[in-house]
Amino acid sequence: MSTVIYPSPIFGPVHSRRLGVSLGINLLPEDGKVCTFDCIYCECGFNKDFRPHSSFPTRECVREALEKRLKDMSVNGPVPDVLTFAGNGEPTLHPLFPEIVDDVCMLRDRYFPKAKISVLSNSTQIFKPEVFAALEKVDNNILKLDTADTDYIRLVDRPAGRYELERLVDRMKDFKGKLIIQTMFMKGKYEGMDVDNTSDRFVLPWINAVKKIAPSQVMIYTIDRETPDHDLKKATHEELDRIAVLLRNEGLNVSVSY
Repeated sequence: MSTVIYPSPIFGPVHSRRLGVSLGINLLPEDGKVCTFDCIYCECGFNKDFRPHSSFPTRECVREALEKRLKDMSVNGPVPDVLTFAGNGEPTLHPLFPEIVDDVCMLRDRYFPKAKISVLSNSTQIFKPEVFAALEKVDNNILKLDTADTDYIRLVDRPAGRYELERLVDRMKDFKGKLIIQTMFMKGKYEGMDVDNTSDRFVLPWINAVKKIAPSQVMIYTIDRETPDHDLKKATHEELDRIAVLLRNEGLNVSVSY
């Protein structure tokens, strides 16, 4: 499959490995990618290759497009399991992210009150009080933590600017369990460097960090779509299952997507 750039502001529904029937809410421009990470495994490609020319969708545009789609789904189906903030980058970068969360909660309650609201985030904006407060309102606050190794994160997730792992873990603890940790496990090489994070060298310190955070759930997964770097490989079922057992032995709730 080719690199994916999602329509904006609404796309799908799609079937998510982790979330079920998911209606996507893309708060990023429709013609490119805006993210504080530049992950080598991102299905949307490298940031430099997909610089957007259009703007963020307005709050009004998101609200109107979402209501139109939910009205149609209430008549014609399918029934969504979840409304998911995702798309072409980091959704919490939208300047009106908190207000849009309020709009989505209102529309969900009106049309599909049993549906969950999820946010897929790389965690970099949770130090902003308004973003933190908005994430506390959603059902599935899904935050990325690929390892507890800063050098690995700089190589693979490639954050823009400063990235302070211990400070991030402490901030995640402030959610008091109302979050889900999402972690990508993979193998292969990038620019000649080994990016296998399935060994105990990476897994055991990461589990210790996760225990400190004490999330309601841990989602572990591997590559499912084409990546911008073609030397990356999926973690095996056996490797993911081994990591899941280690998590469960620590009393953590875990889901695995192969």
